[in-house]
Amino acid sequence: MAKTILEFEKPIAELEKKINELKNYEDNLDIKNEVYELEKKINKLKNDVYSNLTRWQKVQLARHPERPYTLDYINYMTEDFIELHGDRLFKDDKAIVGGFAKLGKHKVLIIGHQKGRDTKSNLYRNFGMVNPEGYRKALRLMKLAEKFNIPIISLIDTPGAYPGIEAEERGQAEAIAKNLFEMSRIRVPIIITIIGEGASGGALGIGVGDRILMLQNTWYSVISPESCSSILWRSWEYKEQAAEALKLTAEDLLQQKIIDRIIEEPLGGAHKAPQQMAYNLKEILIEELDKLKKIKPEKLIQNRIEKFGQMGVVKE
Repeated sequence: MAKTILEFEKPIAELEKKINELKNYEDNLDIKNEVYELEKKINKLKNDVYSNLTRWQKVQLARHPERPYTLDYINYMTEDFIELHGDRLFKDDKAIVGGFAKLGKHKVLIIGHQKGRDTKSNLYRNFGMVNPEGYRKALRLMKLAEKFNIPIISLIDTPGAYPGIEAEERGQAEAIAKNLFEMSRIRVPIIITIIGEGASGGALGIGVGDRILMLQNTWYSVISPESCSSILWRSWEYKEQAAEALKLTAEDLLQQKIIDRIIEEPLGGAHKAPQQMAYNLKEILIEELDKLKKIKPEKLIQNRIEKFGQMGVVKE
């Protein structure tokens, strides 16, 4: 896969290219000094760029095609992963994956949206857009985890639930609504982590839990900036303004008390050091599980319902 460079990353890429060209020349002191100065300059530029990203730029990073997806995190973080398939009603939805694994000392059920890396795999995974059978598969697995008292890890990365006619015919809204209801009263700990895009009901369908975490350069909102722009301005050209108005970044949502914790990414995004990102996430998930497993199931459910019941409440 060719390296993807976002528009705001082009000045950094140009400097990196210049450094690589200089390194190919014969070894001499003058070139070594020039490379050293350029490396200092590029480090400062990276810090300046990535510490001052706009909301739209964070949306772009969340969609970066080289970001690690659910199966990448499963491979990096867990051991003995056994994938389970099918909803026992219609078919196996490839846009959502799930199964049992070991996360450190914990046995867990880990589920999440899965995108593809190229045209063929994206068609196979339906671009991470889940059909009703995907949500029903996820619920089947969560009920199985509850039966064996195994905590649940949910990784969210979707542009939304699949909007096709056939999905509506098979009960897309009902499948998502049922998941919201059932997840609110599952008797085992549930940790939600937004690892990329978190759009609308597509994300919420596996997004009810005791703790909601977000990676630093991700977004979570009722609607995408493009769709919001097309509704309000009748054009996609105002997507940047829409992103600002939606307040959809991790920092925004922590301030609004929608999420509980932000997980820092490597400089430049999770795709720059995916194994390091997965290690950081693993440590935090284990830490959160250690706390949640001490809470009795009845209290866990009560806290979960109160948590979501308080969202959106405004006092004047």
